[in-house]
Amino acid sequence: MLDRKQDLAPGRVMTVTVNNKQFAISHFEGKICALDNHCPHQGGPLGEGSIENGILRCPWHGWDYHPCTGKAPGFDDGVEPFPVEERDDGIYIGIPEEKPHEPTLSDIMTETMVNWGVDTVFGMVGHSNLGLADAFRRQEEKEKLKFIAIRHEGAGAFAASAYGKLTGKPAACFSIAGPGATNMFTGLWDAKVDRAPVLALTGQVATQVVGTGNFQEVDLVRAFQTVAEFNHRVQADSRHTELMALAIKHAILKRNVSHLTFPDEIQEIPAGDAGAQTPDGRMGDLQITPSRESIQSAIELIGNSKRPVIVVGHGARFHMEAITAFAERLNAPVLTTFKGKGLIPDHHPLAAGVLGRSGTPVASWFMNESDLLIVLGASFSNHTGITPKKPTIQVDFDPLALSKFHKIDAPVWGELSVTVDLFLKALHDPVHTIDQRPEVEKRKKIWNQEKEKRLREDRGKGVSSVAVFDQLSALVPDNAVMCVDVGNNAYSLGRYFECKQQSFLMSGYLGSIGFAFPAALGAWAATRGKRPVIAVAGDGGFAQYMAELVTSVKYGMDIKVILLNNAELGKITKEQHSGGFAKFATDLHNPDFTEFAIGCGALGVRVEHKSDLGSAMKKVLDHQGTALLEIMTDVKLV
Repeated sequence: MLDRKQDLAPGRVMTVTVNNKQFAISHFEGKICALDNHCPHQGGPLGEGSIENGILRCPWHGWDYHPCTGKAPGFDDGVEPFPVEERDDGIYIGIPEEKPHEPTLSDIMTETMVNWGVDTVFGMVGHSNLGLADAFRRQEEKEKLKFIAIRHEGAGAFAASAYGKLTGKPAACFSIAGPGATNMFTGLWDAKVDRAPVLALTGQVATQVVGTGNFQEVDLVRAFQTVAEFNHRVQADSRHTELMALAIKHAILKRNVSHLTFPDEIQEIPAGDAGAQTPDGRMGDLQITPSRESIQSAIELIGNSKRPVIVVGHGARFHMEAITAFAERLNAPVLTTFKGKGLIPDHHPLAAGVLGRSGTPVASWFMNESDLLIVLGASFSNHTGITPKKPTIQVDFDPLALSKFHKIDAPVWGELSVTVDLFLKALHDPVHTIDQRPEVEKRKKIWNQEKEKRLREDRGKGVSSVAVFDQLSALVPDNAVMCVDVGNNAYSLGRYFECKQQSFLMSGYLGSIGFAFPAALGAWAATRGKRPVIAVAGDGGFAQYMAELVTSVKYGMDIKVILLNNAELGKITKEQHSGGFAKFATDLHNPDFTEFAIGCGALGVRVEHKSDLGSAMKKVLDHQGTALLEIMTDVKLV
C-alpha cells in the first residue's frame, strides 16, 4: 500500500496487492482512487497503464476507463471501483473480507502426491502453472513439501533424476508450458535410461487454444510420448486423484518417468467433495522370487567354478549387504560398473574396483582370469566391457534386461536380495572356489605403484588428475554423496578415487555433460542436508548449469564443487585424435569460476599448483555452505 498520497505523483497509476488481490491505484484530480487491476478485455494490468487526458488506458490493447469510477467512456461496462480512505497512518482500500480457500483439483492432486511420498519439487513458476504452484505453496506451508525454485528447468529434471537414483523414490520436476516443458527433456531422458523414478508436472495453455498455434503452445502429451512411461493430460472429467496415484505408481514400479500436464483452466476448478488418495493397499510386495529352475541352473554353474567374479551395477545399490556376504562365501572378487562405483569399499579384501573404460587394470585382470561371471543389477554396455566369452549368470528385476545383448548361460529374473539369499541357501558346503583375496591384494599393490608414478608427474602446466583424486580420497567424508559429470574428470575419478562409504551419482547411459551440479541439488534435497554432497565436474560441464550456484546459496545447501579447469573439452579432443581427426572447437574460453562463485554468495578458492591443493581442498570441504574449488589442471595428465 501507499503510505501517503505524495508517494504517487499526480497523474500516475501503480499496482498494489492486498490479500492476494491486485488493484490499480491512481492519483487523479487530487485524490487516490482504486480499481480492479484487471482489464475485462484480456486481463491486462491497468496499474501498468497510463492516464491520458483524464482517462486510464490499458497497457495491452488501449481500452479506456475513468481512473476513479472505472467506467468505459461511450460504453455501459467498465471495471469495479473500490472505496479509498486517506488516514493519518496510511491509505486504505475498502475490500470484501477474503473468503476461506476452497480446495481445488490442484490441491487434492498435490495432497495425493504428498501422500504417496513425493516430498520435493524442483521447478519454475510461470503463467501457465500458477494454480498448481499455489497448491504446492499450501503444502509447503504445512511442511509436507519442499519446493526448490531452480534457474533452468533442465537442472530441475536432472535434480529429480539424481533424487530418484539415490533413493529409489520419485521427486517431481515442474515447468510451464512450451519451452519450460521442453527444457526438461534431457534430464528426463537421463532418468529414463538409468531407470530412476521421476514425476514430471507441466502447465499447459488453455485447452480451447491447443492446436491453434497459440503463444507457447506445444502438444505436450505427444511431445512426452517417447520419454514418459505414463503420460496424460488432466481434464475436467478426469478421475483426478486416481490419475496422480497412477502416475506415481508407474514411476515407482516401472522405475521410469511419469508425466501429467495441467491445462490452465483445470488448475483452479473447485474439488467439491473429492478428497486426496493414499497408497494404502495400492501396491503389492515388490520382492520378485526367481523360479526354482533358474536358481538351479545358476547353482550348477557356481558349483563347477573355481574362479568366479561378481560384477555389480547401479541396480545393486540397495542390496550390497547380501551381495557382499555372497562374495565372501564364494571368495569371489567384486567388480563394479562405473555407475556402481563405491558399492563396495575399495579397502574390502575382495573389492577389485571399476571395470571398463573408467576403471582399473585390477578389475579387467580378474574378469579375464575368471571362469564364471555373476552379474547383478548391471547392464552390458560397451563402456563397461563385460566379456560375452565367459560363462555368465545374470540377475535382474527386469526380464527384458536379461540376455539383452547376447545369450546368457543362466538368466535369473528376480529381486537381487531375494535371489542372492536363495543362492546362499542352495550352495553346498564346502564351496570349492579358490580364495582370491591374496591375488586381489597383489593386483592392488601393482596398481598403487603405478598410481604413485603418475602422482609424481608434473609438466608445469597444471595439477594432474591423479593428484586431485588422491587428495579428494583422503579428505572427502566417508558418507558423502559424489555427483559426477562427464568427460576426463569422470574417467579419472573412476580410476583414482578410493571409495569408502560414499554414494556415486552420474549420467550413465545418457552420458549427459552438465549433470553433476544439478544432481548435487537433487542429492542435497534427498538427504535434506544430512550427508555431505560433492559435485565433481570439468569446466565444460559445470558451465552448462553454473547459474544453479545461486540456487544452492539461496537454499543454504551444503554443496561443494570440485572443478577441474583445463580450458578444454579434453575428452573430445582425445576422441578427435583417436579417430584421425584434427583438433577442432574444443578449446574453451572460461570465466573466472572462483570470482563467479564469490559473486553468487558462495566460497570460491582457486588452486594453480599441486603444493597448494591439500590445504585449499580442506578449506573448501570444511566450509559451512556452498563452496567451489577451481583447480587449474593439466589436460594431458588424466
